[in-house]
Amino acid sequence: MTTTGVTLRLLDKADKEILRLPRAVKGAIYDFQHKFKENPQLRGLRLKQLEGHDRLWSARINDEYRVLLLRLADTDWLIVSVKHRKEAYEKLDRLSYGINRVTGGIEYVDLEIVEESVLRRAAAPLPTAPLAVPSPAPEPVPAPALLFAAFSDEQLTDLGVAGPLVPVIRTLTTEDQLLGLAEYAPQLTAEVLLALHDGASYDAVLEQITKPVSTPDVDTDDFRAAAERPATMVTTTDEALREALEGGDFGRWKVFLHPTQAKLVEREYSGPARVGGGPGTGKTIVALHRVKHLVDRLPPGRNKPVLLTTYNKNLAADLKSRLLQLGGEELLARVEISHVDQLALRVVREAEPGSSKQTLDESQTLREWRAMLDELGETGWDAQFLHDEWTQVILGQAVVSRTEYFRARRAGRGKNIGRAERAEIWQLAERFTQRLDRLGRQTWEQVAERAARLEMDRERRIHTIERQREEAGGLDNIHLQAGSAGWLRHRFQHIVVDEAQDLRAAHWKLLRAMAPRTGNDIFLVGDTHQRIYGNQVTLGSLGIHIRGRSAKLTLSYRTTRQILGSALGVLSGESFDDLDGSTEDLAGYRSVLTGGMPELHGCEDWESEQESIAALLADWIALPTPPGQIAICVPTNAMASELAYTLLAHKGIKAVEIGPEGPRGDEGVHIGTMFRFKGLEYQRMVIAGVRDGLVPREAVTRLRSTDAVRHRRELQRARSLLFVAATRSRDSLAIFWHGRPSPFLEPLRLPAP
Repeated sequence: MTTTGVTLRLLDKADKEILRLPRAVKGAIYDFQHKFKENPQLRGLRLKQLEGHDRLWSARINDEYRVLLLRLADTDWLIVSVKHRKEAYEKLDRLSYGINRVTGGIEYVDLEIVEESVLRRAAAPLPTAPLAVPSPAPEPVPAPALLFAAFSDEQLTDLGVAGPLVPVIRTLTTEDQLLGLAEYAPQLTAEVLLALHDGASYDAVLEQITKPVSTPDVDTDDFRAAAERPATMVTTTDEALREALEGGDFGRWKVFLHPTQAKLVEREYSGPARVGGGPGTGKTIVALHRVKHLVDRLPPGRNKPVLLTTYNKNLAADLKSRLLQLGGEELLARVEISHVDQLALRVVREAEPGSSKQTLDESQTLREWRAMLDELGETGWDAQFLHDEWTQVILGQAVVSRTEYFRARRAGRGKNIGRAERAEIWQLAERFTQRLDRLGRQTWEQVAERAARLEMDRERRIHTIERQREEAGGLDNIHLQAGSAGWLRHRFQHIVVDEAQDLRAAHWKLLRAMAPRTGNDIFLVGDTHQRIYGNQVTLGSLGIHIRGRSAKLTLSYRTTRQILGSALGVLSGESFDDLDGSTEDLAGYRSVLTGGMPELHGCEDWESEQESIAALLADWIALPTPPGQIAICVPTNAMASELAYTLLAHKGIKAVEIGPEGPRGDEGVHIGTMFRFKGLEYQRMVIAGVRDGLVPREAVTRLRSTDAVRHRRELQRARSLLFVAATRSRDSLAIFWHGRPSPFLEPLRLPAP
């Protein structure tokens, strides 16, 4: 008799185990799940309850492998492990499962595997040579300190640590042993233990790690309810299972959200909200799932009331691709995806359809400033300073007259200037604007400022219409509507912003005017530690009030503890803002992944550095590592071209340069400047040319004596660029330099205390 309506889920930890199995076995598992859902009682599946367990069963995948399943309810099953048949039925008392009383999620642990992993990482005793003559008895060696002696069993379980693992935890004496346990422990257990080991207090872990994922009134006997909670990360659909079997880690983001992430995605916000966090913590994943959550709640329609935006074309294309993977064409059909400058340009062109101005990027704009100063014979002002003053103060604050400029605040601009100097700057800015008009050119900053003005005017007209409607008892004034160029509405209901730290003030004014000021209107994710442009803003002053609606993600899913520690060293001593006038740090930022320490390579000159990089890449490719999963980051475009030539000439390694729209080809090692790597990730990463004078540039160093405030800001930006590059790697990081190394590397090169 066929059983219908059977649900078969796959536990997160089980899919990681399955990824290491031979391809043929993965295919057999995929076939097995179809048969099981059709009828678990099929004779060939050999479904049977394991001795000594009331919920744990086994079933046959093929002649060699068995699947272990938890029976959650009569027709609801959960795959918790796949084992060779010789291992599936031995030492069954080692298998532990239950519902975590803090999170309400299902946890499964194979205690024997955990203990073996801990033992493998235990320090091996040093061999002792046989003594030829009697010697005095050695002094007793003190027993190594236990890592978690300061915490009681009750404290650990109150923080969410899996109870069956507490006896093993009590034996841990080294970080390596802890990492061995963390590899196979439930995720919350690993997070809690690593945070405590890193020095966090019990109260801090309770507040920052445990409380965000806790669930009230947990019934530890209701496995079906537990399976529905975010803490039980499972797949249920055929497509999700195929991703788990074939897609590796890259497909996991579509299925699994950490409970903390899920709460942020599904929360109701009374106004704009912000999610921060370090690299690899899943901010973009949260943004994408937030978009899907908002779309799922929309009434049927064909319009696009949700905007997903970021600061450049390359990242916008990546967001579109990932959103398509997450929800298909049906989801994409309700979302406008555009980088913010493209959005601004569209608004301006709607208002000025006859305009054919060429839009300049920052480097082209700087060339125009220098050309104008040369033509005027002006040597008293620096082109970069004037450009920043024009974009950040004049355009950034929508200053339209010299009088307004005299009163404008210049917070963070460094060099103090008096009225006479402001008058000179205003005159030069006017000349520059006239020059661009004469040449038929405009800058992206001008486009953003013009678009913001247009959209703010549109918003004012909408408010006027709404006020008229209220005064008329809810009725529309047809004449008013006709006179205001149609039935005006806000362009979007919801706006989601990725990489928010790199948007300019004009961008925020534009976005603020594009959506009604209601609940769930603007949702932004970003990390000011990764700010690679000079756009520092205070959102509250721009009408985007996020106080009380900010959250921070602290768990990195990409970078190992070793790489993460080195990357954080690059930022040592710097203070970063939180986009709202206060400071922000990466306290509690951590990873449960482990790997090798970053390699540091000093070379005599650029030629020998290139040869050393080529040799290392040849070794990586031989491991093998797919070339497309290897990247090289350099300070300048010229160095990228030189190194690409050297790799091909010396080792036959093809390098694909990363342009504004991504890699310029499909095959080869990726190579580009630090600016190009934002939002990307690789298995192995080389950062080259990290020498003093290049990282940071000599021009930044020279600012120390002429403009101390600007020097600090440019120094911070250079650190952030190196930090971004260092956190793109998942497994291996190698840093090269020639001559004198960058001062940013000093914390990495100092011997450990």
